[in-house]
Amino acid sequence: MTFSRPLAIALALALAGPVAVSAPQAQAAPLKLELTQGVIEPMPYALPGFIAGNAAAAKPAADITQVIADDLSGTGLFRQIPASAFISKVTSFDAPIQYADWKAINAQALITGAVSVQGDKVVVKFRLFDVFSGQPLGEGLQFAGPLSSWRRMGHKVADAVYSRITGEGGYFDSRVVYVQETGPKAQRQMRIGMMDYDGANNTYLTDNKSIVLAPRFSKDGRSIIYVSYVSGFPHIYLMDLATLQSRRLDDTSGTMTFAPRFSPDGSRAVYSLETGGNTDLYVMDLSTGTSTRLTNSPSIDTAPSFSPDGSKIVFESDRSGEQQIYVMPASGGEAQRISFGAGRYATPVWSPRGDLIAFTKQNDGRFYIGVMKTDGSEERLLTASFLDEGPTWAPNGRVIMFTREAPGGDTLPQLYTVDISGRNLKRVPTDGGASDASWGPLLP
Repeated sequence: MTFSRPLAIALALALAGPVAVSAPQAQAAPLKLELTQGVIEPMPYALPGFIAGNAAAAKPAADITQVIADDLSGTGLFRQIPASAFISKVTSFDAPIQYADWKAINAQALITGAVSVQGDKVVVKFRLFDVFSGQPLGEGLQFAGPLSSWRRMGHKVADAVYSRITGEGGYFDSRVVYVQETGPKAQRQMRIGMMDYDGANNTYLTDNKSIVLAPRFSKDGRSIIYVSYVSGFPHIYLMDLATLQSRRLDDTSGTMTFAPRFSPDGSRAVYSLETGGNTDLYVMDLSTGTSTRLTNSPSIDTAPSFSPDGSKIVFESDRSGEQQIYVMPASGGEAQRISFGAGRYATPVWSPRGDLIAFTKQNDGRFYIGVMKTDGSEERLLTASFLDEGPTWAPNGRVIMFTREAPGGDTLPQLYTVDISGRNLKRVPTDGGASDASWGPLLP
């Protein structure tokens, strides 16, 4: 399959803190990234070290260049050409490009940039060139912000390059919330962590004094919803990420509430409530606290997830005798089963594109992460191991993060990512064990 994009692109990119962004435009022929069902040939690109505008910018320039390279090469869609192969040397951001020299080393894309630092402010600018057409892809972008945001600037540059070449949205400038796990299984300690998509800038949002589960981002990335056993029973809490203040959402006693997830507009939360041995789905208006029952069957209905337009909910249920995936209107009503393959299906999650549903599958003693169309057709299994579970989507719907656990009594779970093609499986570096991730939106 071929992804391409016409190059009259207006990019509005921002950074945390005081930010200045400029995005001039120009016409050029598009680069194309060829993807096939067989072997993907990564696009070779050249990334000379970003030029330091002053002595204070030397380390940030090198660090930002490395972030861009890690982001692009980490997708499996791009291959960085080593600097030892370069014929031309980029010594000035404004110097003319010697396209023949870059073409000679088979670079299809060339990324150049410059960084300057004044006090606690950093300015980053870059350009992207189509080597074989001999034209720039736009006139470049410039970012300005606090020096502490240098890593985000690198992600922003990589997102812009990725988007221009593939025609898809980027996903590098995003965060993930997850459950950090430490200690043996019999004494497992858990707390909610938050990190960049690549494991950097990790911080903890809760302590490890009680069990926490299922942290889930709101669509705007400003809050999370999660389950805590702080009261002795599982109940749902809402946390404002700006203040780290949490409040319990349900006021039920003698029941358990779990598996929460926000609606796309953030005004509601769908969740499971267990009472009397039966588990059904409910939806809560977050402004009033009023809950409405959505299912009413003698079964376990759980793991709900809204479609991106908010019109439907996908969930798992054992109403057929074993765990399967169902879809119903977001207001409740008749549910249609969509999974019919061998084995059991769980934890369905709607893609942000709206075209696919990711899920966990268990069959013949193995666990899998898979995707299917929203009507259940064209099921594809992307991974297989002793225990793979809990998929979550990147903001652009191209990459899935999930939990993997190896056999062994005290083995700690880890987070992995995989492309929806089933390629480029890799572990996300975390401190200790990590599970139950939720991939947030692109940062504003």
